[in-house]
Amino acid sequence: MLIILILWGIPSTYFRSKFRKIVYQTNDWKINIKPLFKKELEGLFSNIFPDNKEYIKIRNYYRIYLFIYIILFLIYYSLK
Repeated sequence: MLIILILWGIPSTYFRSKFRKIVYQTNDWKINIKPLFKKELEGLFSNIFPDNKEYIKIRNYYRIYLFIYIILFLIYYSLK
């Protein structure tokens, strides 16, 4: 189960990078290592760009990804 959890975590860099670049409106690679969370969380749980179709698509993919990640983590935690 730990291996599945680790493998599922690998795409997180892709989803988070695309999502952060849209939310912070930049293409700079340094956005991936900066600890800016307020606007990111606001963008994840609300709709800060209602007319941006790419943002909505990436946000929904990221939400699904994180939901599955939480489920896998809870399964791992309950088996431990």
